[in-house]
Amino acid sequence: MKFIINREELLSPLQQIVSVIEKRQTMPILSNVLIVIENDELVLTGTDLEIQIIAKIAIGSATPGAITVPARKFLDICRLLPNGAELKFEQQNDKVKILSTRSRFSLSCLPADSYPEFSESELDNHFFINAGKLKKALDKTVFCMANQDVRYYLNGLLLNISNTKIKLVASDGHRLSIYEDTLDLGIGSEARIILPRKGVLELSRLLDDQETELKIEFSSNNIKIFIKNLIFSAKLVDSKYPDFSKVFHQDLLPPIPIQKYALKDALTRVAILSNEKFKGITLDISHDSLRISTHNPEHDEAEEELAIEFEGEPLSIAFNAQYLLDAVSNLDSDFAVLTIASNVSSCFINEPDNSAYKFIVMPMRL
Repeated sequence: MKFIINREELLSPLQQIVSVIEKRQTMPILSNVLIVIENDELVLTGTDLEIQIIAKIAIGSATPGAITVPARKFLDICRLLPNGAELKFEQQNDKVKILSTRSRFSLSCLPADSYPEFSESELDNHFFINAGKLKKALDKTVFCMANQDVRYYLNGLLLNISNTKIKLVASDGHRLSIYEDTLDLGIGSEARIILPRKGVLELSRLLDDQETELKIEFSSNNIKIFIKNLIFSAKLVDSKYPDFSKVFHQDLLPPIPIQKYALKDALTRVAILSNEKFKGITLDISHDSLRISTHNPEHDEAEEELAIEFEGEPLSIAFNAQYLLDAVSNLDSDFAVLTIASNVSSCFINEPDNSAYKFIVMPMRL
């Protein structure tokens, strides 16, 4: 194997691939990136066996072959070479020589035959979506995913497609976010799949060009997304997502419209003196004011008051300040609408004229 490539052509796809590769691997070869030259195309592959990214780069005259090289060392070499540098890459038995002007590197390699194959079932469904649209949907929901929860289906994101409607749902058991949108072309059926947490975070990072049209193929076990010259694949979470629709079928108190930035700033200031671990704050709601207060084990106290209009009976309810801030920060309009369930079991946060994005947070005991 032998090829010549410009540093800039190689660096970006290599960075995207290396982020998937775990630093500590049970199999040494998984710390490597698979490099294949065939049909005047350079194909780079990285995987942790749960997620895989493949990058394809058109290349001029090159000698075909396949080898795996240490991913992070190869990336660091490319990254630290000067802009516009040309890399000469040549395989010599179980080593790879990389030459660039006065720089010379020799990397120990492992054979491509030993590189594990990413197992995929037949992908029998597909749809197309704009990258900007999917990126927005992810941004509105990913922060609600659980992290290392024993209910492993919560450590991921539900993607629900019903013909032309697409819905993304994430929850950690204490809060839940839902974002709905429409597809230009439907799939003609309904599907519910759960994307794993790491895969969702990697995918969100890859969607840097909002104009790109994505092709998404999926089955009950796998998902594959074509992003320009990249192919992102992930194994899906094998579980059933809990039925969250019941939370919407309950009696609600009158809604409280409130200026978004005023609420956000007040929450941010009060949260400074909240308990560092639990971030608990209390909302005292009356007909014309919303009082936000907190205290901590050091006996510090904070209080803010905002003018509101509320037609229900006065009440007091406590929340995790960060959960409220995450929800309010993701609203696009200048106003947030807070609607509390009549049994004070949950609070809905959304925009006045937009039902596409809904956020639900459970209260806490202080």
